[in-house]
Amino acid sequence: MSDSILSTQGLTREFRGFVAVNGVDLNVRAGTIHALIGPNGAGKTTCFNLLTKFLSPTRGTIQFKGRDITATKPADVARLGLIRSFQISAVFAHLPALQNVRIALQRARGASFDFWRSEEVLHQYDQRARELLDDVGLSEYVDVEAGQLSYGRKRALEIATTLALDPEMLLLDEPTAGMTHEDVERVVALIRRIRKGRTILMVEHNLSVVEGLCDTITVLTRGRVLAEGDYATVSANPEVVSAYLGTEHA
Repeated sequence: MSDSILSTQGLTREFRGFVAVNGVDLNVRAGTIHALIGPNGAGKTTCFNLLTKFLSPTRGTIQFKGRDITATKPADVARLGLIRSFQISAVFAHLPALQNVRIALQRARGASFDFWRSEEVLHQYDQRARELLDDVGLSEYVDVEAGQLSYGRKRALEIATTLALDPEMLLLDEPTAGMTHEDVERVVALIRRIRKGRTILMVEHNLSVVEGLCDTITVLTRGRVLAEGDYATVSANPEVVSAYLGTEHA
């Protein structure tokens, strides 16, 4: 088994007496695709926000590559190689796909994003931007404004901009939410392509996606870990079946 790259111990988040995440122990092995699943309100996105430091835990600890990041700021977590996407696609709608990716690549120039400089200065990033767009199946859409892309292709563009940050671990928050069947298939194929050399942790409602992609699945309900294992193990667990059928109030 691969070594752990991300782990939590007793991770807890309370909101004025409501416990959204309750004592979660999570262990994500390097090089795997790991899913967080569960009914609505189970605490999945809150857990993501804790891992990427958009929220601070009430209790518990988070380690990434053996380093305690419990009190680390979000930007510093990203610099360590832990990068996330969001449920809502975040792209610059009025910029072409190439420029969306190029903006992410400009990180290499340091704190300045050079918006006021000549276009010539930034063309050094064009080739890498094209490569990333090709990686996510958008080579035909280099010059198309992001706002003109289909929803599924916008998500692919967002993943390309995320990959431009060269993440060692990628957190995908509901990557197929709201997609047509065709777009779901496209994004699943994309995740398979980009997994080489990376670890992926994803929140996903579509169980057929989870079944086909994920090595390990952690099931949350009421903010707690209900079950963990491969798809065959968790799908046969009576408590998991009960939670998804609604007899558990998550």
